[in-house]
Amino acid sequence: METAWTKQLSVGNAVIDSEHQNLIVMIDRIESMIKANEASALSQELERLEHGLCVHFINEERLAKAVNFPFDKNKQEHKFVLKEFQRMKGELLAQNGKWTDSAATHYSNFLSDWLTGHIMREDMLMKPVLQTYDYKFWPGGNEGDTNYTAGSMASLYLELFGTPVP
Repeated sequence: METAWTKQLSVGNAVIDSEHQNLIVMIDRIESMIKANEASALSQELERLEHGLCVHFINEERLAKAVNFPFDKNKQEHKFVLKEFQRMKGELLAQNGKWTDSAATHYSNFLSDWLTGHIMREDMLMKPVLQTYDYKFWPGGNEGDTNYTAGSMASLYLELFGTPVP
């Protein structure tokens, strides 16, 4: 189920919108790999997506704090989706490309359904607040100061939830 970025998915912040767009592209790529039974490249793509999700969740929380937006509900959903993602990733990799059509459909729909649903249900709640700021606003003033590539997954989880990788 390919997901396309539309202006309706914009939450009113350049960094968050850009990350949402990139997550959509990654999810679409993973969906294509699942449908084509491309198990060999899937592991690396799933790792990229997990890293991208963690960085995005950290950035959303950073922005929410900067604009005084209550973020507890979003944070709980982030924790849930990462746990579900890890479960799904483990199942997919264990099957090594030998998943059924129904399993492929389930896995490929889970993330895109979650992402668009999350943007529309949770992230859009921030939009009225974010629209009172410049579209390129970023805490600390450095738009794009979101580079976590040197950080390990363990450090990303620690920053997100105060606990190491589950």
